[in-house]
Amino acid sequence: MSRNTMTRAAAVGLLAGGCAAAVVAPRRASAQATKLRVAGIPIDIAGACYYAQDQGFFAKYGLDVEIVQLANGSVVAEAVAGGSVDIGNGNTLAISTAHEHGIPFQLIAPSGAYNRNDPTSGVIVQGNSPIKTAADLNGKVIAVNGLRTIAEIQTRAWMDKNGGNSSTAQWIEMTFPEIGPGIAAGRAAAGEIEEPQLDAALALGLRSLGSPGDAIAPVWIEGGYFATSDFVKAHPDVVKKVAAAIRDANDWANKNHAAAWVILAKYSKATITPKHRAFYPPKLDAAQLQPLIDAAAHYGVLKASFPAGDLFAPGV
Repeated sequence: MSRNTMTRAAAVGLLAGGCAAAVVAPRRASAQATKLRVAGIPIDIAGACYYAQDQGFFAKYGLDVEIVQLANGSVVAEAVAGGSVDIGNGNTLAISTAHEHGIPFQLIAPSGAYNRNDPTSGVIVQGNSPIKTAADLNGKVIAVNGLRTIAEIQTRAWMDKNGGNSSTAQWIEMTFPEIGPGIAAGRAAAGEIEEPQLDAALALGLRSLGSPGDAIAPVWIEGGYFATSDFVKAHPDVVKKVAAAIRDANDWANKNHAAAWVILAKYSKATITPKHRAFYPPKLDAAQLQPLIDAAAHYGVLKASFPAGDLFAPGV
């Protein structure tokens, strides 16, 4: 799951060619198991499907799941819209953007959330940089992993809530692995970075000014599992089973950080163990998604705010 939002062109493309496609019906593997294809990306905030697979939570609810590993959130959205997978994992900003463009995605279950008590992101600068406060970032070049993304929104909000003026900054794109070395080399004055790359950057001697996610809310949902509204309407029992399996996986992962990271590292090939881990909410909660939608509207990424519950599948 990339934290990039879909562009308007991508959204229009999905409307034109994706969501009109026929829903892929779950295939019955036997009287007991329903086959599903679930698109996932092996990163911390999207880890629940991997935990559910390895720990047997999908099987517990009679689901025979094939996890289709895809590169980023836009590719996942296209796969779900086109019907090549039944369910995908995406960041909640991308799903909100799709909703704004009339693409009928519905959230089934939450994946990772930001938690102020265990922050997984930071606004970093060189260790010897004169930049000490948000106001010191005014007019500076700031790197994020994508423009008009969660990374940019939360960093803007953090600046503005801590005495800075985000409209004066110059925002550039770098991948998370590039941001730390890019700041060290002087290509940007600061950047927003996520675990496990945050720990890697700090190991290079960079330092963090603060956790930008704090500016959105103490706890807010970054990602979720979603399907088309047609799929949800056609297969309500399957949707409820998927939601239950993800809920069990989320609960397990919150209590077993080390074991969960072993599973995720197996799929992601990660070699760095992060000090901080995503929080996995027990269920979809509109109050934990609304702050991101409101912030996205405030910074013009969404045209207007809307009730977070509009994104939720019925009965989950």
